[in-house]
Amino acid sequence: MVTCKDGTPPDVTWKDCARVGSNRFNPSGPQRRAELTGGAVRRSLQLIARGIASQPRTYVFAILTSAVFGAAMVGVSEALGMVTDRVVVPALEGDADAREEVWLAGLVLLGVALTLATAVAGRRIFAGMGVSDIQADHRRAVTRQYLRLPMSWHRAHPTGQLLSNASSDVEAATGVFNPLPFALGVVVMIGVAAVALLSTDVWLALTALGVLPLAVLANVVFQRRMSPAATRAQQMRAEVSDVAHESFEAALLVKSLGTEDREERRFAERADTLRRANVRVGQVRAVFDPVIELLPSLGTLLVLLVGTYRVAAGQVGTGDVVSAAYLLTIMAVPVRAFGWVLGELPRGLVGYDRIARVLDAPGALAVGATPLPATPAGARVRLDGVGVLVPGEDGPQPLLHDIDLDLAPGRTVALVGVTGSGKTTLVSLLARLRDPDEGTVSIDRVDLRDVRPADLAAQVALVPQHAFVFEDSVRSNVTLADDGDPDAPDDEAVWAALRLARVDGVVRALPGGLDAPLGERGANLSGGQRQRLVIARALVRRPRLLVLDDATSAVDPRVEQQILTGLRRSADPGQDGTSGAAPTVLMVAYRMSSVLLADEVVHLEDGRIADRGTHAELLERDPGYRELATAYLHESERRSSLRERTGGEPDDEPDDDALLLAGGTEPDPADRPTTSGGRTR
Repeated sequence: MVTCKDGTPPDVTWKDCARVGSNRFNPSGPQRRAELTGGAVRRSLQLIARGIASQPRTYVFAILTSAVFGAAMVGVSEALGMVTDRVVVPALEGDADAREEVWLAGLVLLGVALTLATAVAGRRIFAGMGVSDIQADHRRAVTRQYLRLPMSWHRAHPTGQLLSNASSDVEAATGVFNPLPFALGVVVMIGVAAVALLSTDVWLALTALGVLPLAVLANVVFQRRMSPAATRAQQMRAEVSDVAHESFEAALLVKSLGTEDREERRFAERADTLRRANVRVGQVRAVFDPVIELLPSLGTLLVLLVGTYRVAAGQVGTGDVVSAAYLLTIMAVPVRAFGWVLGELPRGLVGYDRIARVLDAPGALAVGATPLPATPAGARVRLDGVGVLVPGEDGPQPLLHDIDLDLAPGRTVALVGVTGSGKTTLVSLLARLRDPDEGTVSIDRVDLRDVRPADLAAQVALVPQHAFVFEDSVRSNVTLADDGDPDAPDDEAVWAALRLARVDGVVRALPGGLDAPLGERGANLSGGQRQRLVIARALVRRPRLLVLDDATSAVDPRVEQQILTGLRRSADPGQDGTSGAAPTVLMVAYRMSSVLLADEVVHLEDGRIADRGTHAELLERDPGYRELATAYLHESERRSSLRERTGGEPDDEPDDDALLLAGGTEPDPADRPTTSGGRTR
C-alpha cells in the first residue's frame, strides 16, 4: 500500500507533483510486486483476484445481484414448465379450472420479471462502480510511481508512453471487470440449471451440458490468437500518443520550418499501423464471439432432438422438454458472459503487464526519515567523493567522479564548464532528483538520502533550465498550493517573492494581478518573464539552498544582477531590527555577467572539479577556464555586432561580458535603473 507522506487523502494533483517533487509519496508496509506470474490461466486468476480484493464490498453486491438474476432466470424456467403443464395444456384441452388460473400464472411470471429487472439494475450499478474505482486506483498508483522514480527513468521513457500507461493501458487492464460480476453471479444459474436438468432427465442434462467443454476449447484457441494481437494494438496506441505529443509540443518549430506535411505523414503512418492492429483484434473477436453465440443454440437443437425421442418413449413429458430447452436457452447467458470475460482477458493482461512494468520499475529513491532543522541561516552543502554513472555502449560510464565540494552558508557559487561536463547532473543531486553512485551529498552534515522528503522540499529549491508555467493564475503558479490550503504563502509573501524576482511590475500590469490567468505553459509571457516567475516560485518558499540551473538565460543581465543582489539585501536588518539570512546559492552560469556576481567560481571539466576560486584567480591560473571565458567573449561580441547591424531596440544596452572577461569591476546594480521586463535572447 502507498500512502501520502503527510497522511492526507491519496488523491494526486499537478500541484502535489510540482510542490514536492519525486518524494511526495512514501511507501508504507511491505511492497508486493505488481507483476503477474505463471501461465495465462494463473495470471488471469491473479488479475481478477486483485481487482475484486481492491473493491470487496462493491463486488460482493455486484455478484450477489447477478446471482439473484441467475436464480430468477431459472425460476422463470420452472414457472414456465409449471404453467405449461398445469395451466396452458389443460386450458387448451378445455379444462375450465385451468382457464380460471391463467391470471395467477400471470402474476407469478410478473413477480419473476420484476425480480429480474431489479437484479439487472443492481448488477450494472455496482459493476460500473467497481470498474471506475479500480481504474482510479490504477491511475493513482501509476502517478505515484511517476513521482517517485528518478529523472533518469523519465528521460528514458517518452511522454506519450507515460500518458498511455495512465490512460489506455488502465482502460485495457480493467475492461474485464465490467462483465466479470455478471459472469461470476450467473454461475448460480449454471448450478441451479444443471440440478434442474438432472432432476428432469439425465440424458437431457448430459446433452445440454455438453456445450461447456466446447466453450473451454474455443477459449484456448482464442487466447493463443488474441494475446499477440492485443499486445501489438496497445503498443501502437502508446506510439500514436507519443507522436501526437511531440507534434503538439513542437508546434512552433513545425510551423516555423514548414514541416507540417512531414509531421502529418509521420502521424498517419503510426495511425495506419494502429488501424491494422485494431483490425486484427477485431478479426479474432469476430470469429470467437459467433462461436460462443452458436454453442447454446446448437445445444438447444440437440436437446429438442433427444427430447423428442424421450417423449416418444414415454420417459419424459412435453413440459419437461420445454423446461429443459428453456434451461439450455438461459444457460446461453452465462456462456456468453464468460465469453465476454474470456474475450477481454488477453487485452486486460497486456494492459496490466504494461502498468506493472511502471509500478515495478527499479530506481525509486528510498525515503529518509531524519529531520532537517529549518534554521534561518543558509545551508552548508558538502559533496564528498561523489561519482555518478550513466549507461554507455560498454556498460556504465562515469559522468562525475571524485567530486569534493564544500559550499559555505550564504555564499553564492557559480558552476561553469563546457556542455556535457556534468553541471546539470551535479546540481540535480542537491535537490535529490537522483542519488550519487559513489560518495555522499549532505546538507548541514545530514546525508540527503536520510533527510525527510518534506524537509528537503521545504529547504532546497531548484530552478531548472526550462521554465514551466501551469495554465492557472499567477498566484497558483507561484504558491503551487490548493485553494484554502492553510500552509500556502499569503499574498504579501507572494508579492515579496515577485519583487525579488523583478517580475512584480509585469504581474501588476496583467488584468487581475495575482488572479490573472496564464495561458498554457505561460504562453502570454515572454521567455524572461516566465523564468523570473519560476524564480519567484522558488523564492516564496524562502529556501536555505537555491539552485539555479541556467535559470536566467532569458533574463536581461542587469535584471539578473538585481535579483541576486536583492537576495542579499533581503537578509539585511530592517527598520524593526529583524533580519533574515541569505540562502546559499549555486548557479550554473553561461554568461560572464552571471559569473562575476558569485563569491566563488567552480570550474567543472570532464566530470571533475578542475579549479575553484574567484573569477580573476581562475583567469590567471586555469587555462581551461580562460579558454571557456574567451569563448563567451566571442559570443558576446557576436551578439553586440548583431545588435549593431539590426539597429537594436530602444531599450537595448551593451552586453557587459567583454568587460567582465577582462577582469573589470561591475558597478553596483543598485546604482542602475531597474528594468521591469525580461527580454529573450
